Amino acid sequence: MDFETDQKNQQEGLYNPEWEHDACGVGFVAHIKGRKSHDIIEKALGVLRNLAHRGACGCDPETGDGAGILIQIPHEFFSARLSLPSPGEYGVGMLFLPPDAEERLQYEQIVERIVAEEGLKLLAWRTVPVDSTKIGSLSRTVEPVIKQVFVGCDADSLDENALERRLYILRRRIQNAAAALRLPQEEYFYVCSLSCRTLVYKGLLMAEQIEAYFLDLGEPDMVSALALVHQRFSTNTFPTWDLAHPYRYIAHNGEINTLRGNRNWMRAREAQITSSVFGSDVKKLIPLVNRSGSDSATLDNAVELLTLGGRSLPHAMMMLIPEAWDTDDQMDPEKRAFYEYHACVMEPWDGPAAVAFTDGNVIGAVLDRNGLRPARYLITADDLVVMASETGVVEVDPANVVHKGRLQPGKMFLVDLQQQRIVSDEELKSALSSEHPYRDWLQQNRITLSQLPDAAAEQHPDHHSLTTRQNIFGYTLEDLRFILQPMAVSGEQPLGSMGADNPLAVLSDRPQLLYNYFKQLFAQVTNPPIDPIREDLVMSLADYIGREGSLLDPGPQHARMLRLDSPVLENRELERLRHLRTASFRSITLPMWFFVEQENGLENAVEHLCQAAAQAVRDGYSFII
Repeated sequence: MDFETDQKNQQEGLYNPEWEHDACGVGFVAHIKGRKSHDIIEKALGVLRNLAHRGACGCDPETGDGAGILIQIPHEFFSARLSLPSPGEYGVGMLFLPPDAEERLQYEQIVERIVAEEGLKLLAWRTVPVDSTKIGSLSRTVEPVIKQVFVGCDADSLDENALERRLYILRRRIQNAAAALRLPQEEYFYVCSLSCRTLVYKGLLMAEQIEAYFLDLGEPDMVSALALVHQRFSTNTFPTWDLAHPYRYIAHNGEINTLRGNRNWMRAREAQITSSVFGSDVKKLIPLVNRSGSDSATLDNAVELLTLGGRSLPHAMMMLIPEAWDTDDQMDPEKRAFYEYHACVMEPWDGPAAVAFTDGNVIGAVLDRNGLRPARYLITADDLVVMASETGVVEVDPANVVHKGRLQPGKMFLVDLQQQRIVSDEELKSALSSEHPYRDWLQQNRITLSQLPDAAAEQHPDHHSLTTRQNIFGYTLEDLRFILQPMAVSGEQPLGSMGADNPLAVLSDRPQLLYNYFKQLFAQVTNPPIDPIREDLVMSLADYIGREGSLLDPGPQHARMLRLDSPVLENRELERLRHLRTASFRSITLPMWFFVEQENGLENAVEHLCQAAAQAVRDGYSFII
C-alpha cells in the first residue's frame, strides 16, 4: 500500500474513485505583525462557519464531507500541560490511530522506534480531548482515536529548518512502515501533521462541529498569529477523516486536471532523485507523492517536497501553479526566464484552483492562470488580513478596512509574518526571478527545432497507395469529409460534439485510428468553458523534452532541453530530431515492426521495444523515436 492512499475507496466493478471531482471553500486569517491571540483562531472558525454552504453532507445531515483548521504550534498551551523544550526545539504530530487498542499500540511502537532510529527524542504522548457526541452518527462509525506525539532534538545540533526536515523524514518513514503492517484497521492510521511550526486539527466534520469536537480550540491559551481553514465538498474522492483539509501546507479549492500525468512524472523522477539538503536521507522520501486518493493530497506532497528540499514556499507555488507566461510579451524578461526554466524542471499542475498555503512563517494564496476559482481578501487598519473564497466571511467595521480586493489569475498574495508586511506579487516574483541567472542558463543550454540543422526527409510513398494506407490506418469517409477537408481547404477548425455516440474502438471489428483507442480526460464538473480569446492568452502547446536532472538540485543542467512549440511535428522537423548528434543531445530510432503470424507477436514486440528503450537511456540517448 502506498502512503496516504484512499484505502476504503478502491476500484470495484465499474466504479473507479479517480472519476470523482471537487469544489470547496477555503480561507485564512492572519495578523501581519505576527501577534498571536485566541481571537485569530475564533475569527478563522467564524470564516469556516460562514463557508459551510460550500461544503456538503451525506444522508446523515450531521456528517460533513470534512473541515479543518491549521494553526501555529501553541507553545504556551502545550507547555502549561506538558514539560517541553523551548519553541523551535520540538515538533508536534497529530495522528489518527485505530480504535482497536492492540493495533493502536503497534502503530505507536512504530512511531517510537523510528523516532529513536532518526536520532530524535520522544518527549510525550497526549490524547486529544474530543466530544464525540457533537459529530454525526456516520462520522462516529469511522472515528479514529486522535493523539499528539511530541518529538524533541538536541538544540545545539539542529536549527528550526533542519528540525523541520528531520520531522519530514520521520513522518515519511513512519507512514511507509505503518503501510507495511497491513493491519485490519490500517485505514484509520494517518499523520495529519508533524512539524515544529504548524498543527492541523481536522476530520470528517461540518464547519460548526470543529470547535465543539476539538475541545482544545475553545481554550483561551490556544493562540496563533495565523489560521488556515477549509470546508470540503468531496466530489474528488469520498469523504474520509484523512482527506479533510487543510493538509500540511495547503488548503485547496478546485481540481488538478493533470493529476495522473503529474503523479507519473513524480514517480519517474524517484530513480534519479538527489539532494544537497537531504543527502543520503533523500531515498527515505520515496514515494515522493501519493499515487492514489485526493488530488489535493498529492499537490500538498509536492509542495512539501520542494519547500523542504531547499526552495521557499512561494517559489514552490510558482513552480507548480505558474501564471500564463508563454504568450505574454509584456512580462519582465527575468520573470519569463524563471517560468521557462522551471517548465524544463517540472510540468505545471493544471486545473481550476485557488490554493491557500502556509509554512507557519508566511501565509498566502495563489490562483490558477485561468482565474477559475474565487479568492477575495481585505486588510484592516489594525493589521488583520482575511482571505476567503468570498467576501463577508468576517464581520469587519467598514471604517476599519484599508484595502480590499480579489486575487487575479496567476497572481500570488503573500503575508510574511517574519517581515511583518504584505509582499506584493510583483516584488515577490522579481526577487525570486533574480535568485539565479535563469536567462543565462536558458540561452546557454536550451535549444529549439529551428536551431537544428536541416535533414532530408525519407521518401514518401506514392499517392497511388494513399487509399490503401488510409484503409490500413482506419480513416473513414467521415474523417475525410468532416475533419480533414475543412482543415485542408479553408484552414478551419473541424466541428465536433461532446455528445458523440461513436462505438468504442476496442469493441469494433474494423480498423481504427490509433488515437480512437484513447480518450482525453476532461473535468466532469465545475469547469466553465474557455473562450478562444482566453485560450489563446493563457494556454500553450509548447513542451520541453530531454534528459531531466534531479528535481531538488537547481542548476543550468535543467535547461539543457529541446523546446517544441507543438507536440505535432512535420516530417522535416522529425528528421531534424532523428539526426541530432551533439555533445548534449543524441537521438535513436527504434523499430516497432512485428510479425503478425507469430504467436504473441505483438506482446513480444512491445516487451522487446521496452527493453531496447531502457538500454538506449542507459547508453546516454536523450531522445527515443
